[in-house]
Amino acid sequence: MDVAAFLLALVPIIWLVVMLLCFKWPAWKAAIGSFALSCVLAFAWWHLPAAQIATASLEGFLMALWPIVLVIIAAVFTYNLCVRTGAMDVIGSMITSISSDRRLLALLVAWCFGGFMEGMAGFGTAVAIPAGMLAGLGFEAVPAVLICLLANGVPTPYGSIGIPTVSVADLVGLDSLHLATVQLAQLAPFFVAMPLLIVLVAGRVADGQGNVASVSERLHGVAGVALLSGVSFVGTALVVAMFVGPELAVVVGSIVSLALTAALAMRAEKSGHLDARFHMNIEAGEQLTVKSALSAWSCFILIFVLLLGTSNLVPAVHAALAPFASHVQVYCGENPGALTFSWINTPGVWIFLAAFVGGAIQGASPRLMGEVLAATVKQMMPTVITMLSVLGCAKVMGYAGMISSISAFCIAVAGGLYPILAPWIGAVGAFVTGSGTSSGMLFGPIQSQAATALDVSDYWMVALNALGVAAGKMISPQTLAIGLAAVHVRGKDAELLGAVLPYAAGMLVLMSAIAMFGQNLPLQSALGDVPYVPASGDTPWLLPVQECPQRLVV
Repeated sequence: MDVAAFLLALVPIIWLVVMLLCFKWPAWKAAIGSFALSCVLAFAWWHLPAAQIATASLEGFLMALWPIVLVIIAAVFTYNLCVRTGAMDVIGSMITSISSDRRLLALLVAWCFGGFMEGMAGFGTAVAIPAGMLAGLGFEAVPAVLICLLANGVPTPYGSIGIPTVSVADLVGLDSLHLATVQLAQLAPFFVAMPLLIVLVAGRVADGQGNVASVSERLHGVAGVALLSGVSFVGTALVVAMFVGPELAVVVGSIVSLALTAALAMRAEKSGHLDARFHMNIEAGEQLTVKSALSAWSCFILIFVLLLGTSNLVPAVHAALAPFASHVQVYCGENPGALTFSWINTPGVWIFLAAFVGGAIQGASPRLMGEVLAATVKQMMPTVITMLSVLGCAKVMGYAGMISSISAFCIAVAGGLYPILAPWIGAVGAFVTGSGTSSGMLFGPIQSQAATALDVSDYWMVALNALGVAAGKMISPQTLAIGLAAVHVRGKDAELLGAVLPYAAGMLVLMSAIAMFGQNLPLQSALGDVPYVPASGDTPWLLPVQECPQRLVV
């Protein structure tokens, strides 16, 4: 057990934590520092030659650019375009016109629509937009953001068309469909419970005498709706993950949940059994036609059709597009990894196509779309730099053996109890960076090596990182700031953190129990492991830690 190597290997990660939390640096600036430190340490302590550091960095940069950055910009561009054309206003008014009960509105806006926004765009939109909508409906600012934080945690591993899951799967050499399925199996209890928690928070109102509604009163009349909203979401997402992949899991799950929740909400409204104290005065919007509704949803409908139509569910199309790809080796050292660039059949390309066609349907001119695209690229440049730096850092640390040093030390200290810590590690990554993708890039390789050393499923252990992300994202300072900015509130960060922290802590305790005991359940045995070997051949990821070469392939 090399303590010095462990401590030095942690330096890039500690730097990121300190710069973000203590010095309040922007994420892109802190990430550049982490990348630079990883290069210096790889050269000075792990004796990785300069040429290998350069090519390891380049491999990370290329992996970040295609497909991660492509998908990020395409997804946010789609959202921004729909805002400029007014489509998002139409979608929002359609959802908020369904019910006047604050508990049902919270489910529809924060859970269903927020889940949809996370799956399609991510990067704060799934907190900012629903929080602003709830505040506009009359919710108090801090509770509105709290509701959206609770709703946003569990779908995060599938945000931005599944980028967090796809990225970490590619990084550690796992099958993304199977990893997405295992993640959803772990997250399922929280998908079911979260709508109930949202109802409890949304229903925390007082009557004329100042008496706050009890738990039973808050659940009365809507508990069944909340339960089915969660079950339909995760059930659909699980099926999609198993047969299509992570890209559309949350998107389709949220749509099914929205449709079912809307139908049940309208039924509850007509029943006359809803408590009047939860009633909100909602102004009636303009009457919508089927044409205007379809136009507003056109970008998202096209994304769904294109991604589904080119997936494994349509083998003829999928196979026809497969040859339009390039396979390259960038790293010049031992055991280089292989990068695959799919030039056509990649989510970013289809999202861009859907956005341009949908924007035209919504009446956007080519000039307007060009302006929105340019503004989106400018808006997302800090995120692009962060992704490049984090992926470059992860590749350098992996090839140098820094990841191996961290993993070996953690396993030596924790032993068989390591799975208890695994979700907490993922949560720390999401808390610090505010990103499920960044957490996976930083800690996914550590979890994978731990699985190998402990002789447990790689899929189960790497998925635990995403499990922790669901809790860490809720309390991330960046996420809190985005939510408060959306409702035009300043100086309430501590109050909001105090409100959401008990939920995140409780989730992490339950996650540790799932991590430790869930791997022995019949469900995990049924899921099994899917062997996956990269194009370059055998990879040391599959070797026990003590047998891994010093310079490890990521």
